[in-house]
Amino acid sequence: MRYKMSINGKLVGGVSTIGIEDRASGTVFEQCPIADEAQLDRAVAAAKAAFPAWASRTYADRGVSLNQFADALEENAGKMATLLTREQGKPLAKAHDEIAWSIALLRFSATQDLPHKTVRDNETGFIVETRTPLGVVAAITPSNYPVLMLVMKVAPALLSGNTVVAKPAPTTPLTTLLLGELVLPVFPAGVLNVITIKNDLATRLTCHPDVAKVSFTGSTRTGIEVLQSASSTLKRVTLELGCNDAAIVLDDVDVDEVAPKIFMATMANSGQLCLAAKRIYAPRSISDRLCDALATLAKQALIDNGMGPSSQFVPIQNRAQYERVKELIEDSQDQGNIIASGTPADGSGYFIPPTIVRDVSDDARLVREERFGPTMPVLVYDGIDELIERVNNSGYGPGGTIWTKDTKRAFEIAQRVQTATTWINCHVNFSFDVPPGGAGQSGMGVQLGQEGLEEFTQLKVISAVR
Repeated sequence: MRYKMSINGKLVGGVSTIGIEDRASGTVFEQCPIADEAQLDRAVAAAKAAFPAWASRTYADRGVSLNQFADALEENAGKMATLLTREQGKPLAKAHDEIAWSIALLRFSATQDLPHKTVRDNETGFIVETRTPLGVVAAITPSNYPVLMLVMKVAPALLSGNTVVAKPAPTTPLTTLLLGELVLPVFPAGVLNVITIKNDLATRLTCHPDVAKVSFTGSTRTGIEVLQSASSTLKRVTLELGCNDAAIVLDDVDVDEVAPKIFMATMANSGQLCLAAKRIYAPRSISDRLCDALATLAKQALIDNGMGPSSQFVPIQNRAQYERVKELIEDSQDQGNIIASGTPADGSGYFIPPTIVRDVSDDARLVREERFGPTMPVLVYDGIDELIERVNNSGYGPGGTIWTKDTKRAFEIAQRVQTATTWINCHVNFSFDVPPGGAGQSGMGVQLGQEGLEEFTQLKVISAVR
């Protein structure tokens, strides 16, 4: 077997294996090692033992290691991108983008620091705020962006002086295992460990007494389980969970101009994006024209293996999600009018074409539930107050978009929408220094930026009297 776990600076096999499928064919192309409880405990113990020495280093020194991490990823970018496409399914060009973003994030993180902050300094004494690392961090990543999400957790955790046990999603473990192998020469033994475990052992990791923090990205249901298990030791938790983002279209837009942008806000990565626009709200006056434009784009979409040079839409990442998206599409046949696609493509693999549904109610499953697939319900509204009430009636709230020619009007609406981030005339317009966070059932805590780095530290106040 080509792929092994990284525990205490060594590559190790598992006690068993599982097959990893090529998403375009649905056939197994590689085996993945699976750890047992003893190996999981060894990884945590290794991280705990490595923590004191790693924490004693300076930010600048740890930043050098992050740049070496980036170098290793850059040197193997082609291999990583090809493997990412095979196990995740995304187009090869998008896989290269994910690797490039990961490299850039590592290099940005290497420049960060958390210097002491002097609150008061006078003749009577001084008060200084410092930040200290927490200890062992469990980084649990999803299947849609397995490399980028790993780096988003590991980079700030390591830079701030923590050690890490990384656990990838069981359907996309290979890129993480390969990355663990590539960086073995970069970090001291035990600083970064990569293990693959079955879901029944995940609770052992999240409630482990020697794990100080859990950073998890995944479904809301699983996130609740993570929070419950972590509460037994009151460990720190950052949760990036399910989403049901709304896209608000105002009545002054140029339909032909915004339709392609809204289409991709929903369909990027074949809809497998936490912050995808999952509910489209259109004013009645332009709803017919917008639906026609979106349906045309869906019918023109190119569906192919991710290795294809012109592929835009690729397979759903795993069979369980594929069956769920199919079920929601079938349910919407009775709840609304499907105006584009709706029928999974023939042949092998987990292909579902972009699907547009109109005349659907707010109570339809396609509107209420997170799909994680290339489906778009278009809902009509008549007034802004009614619109805001409907948009906010979801329980989720990490992000949303507003499309308009009047950004001042959009800003006023954005203040009333219950989201952590709202984009105006753009979508997922992130930069590494701005921390997106969760709202409602979409999670807690933030990632990226200075605030995201602070999430991996303990605030310590030192107060002295002269």
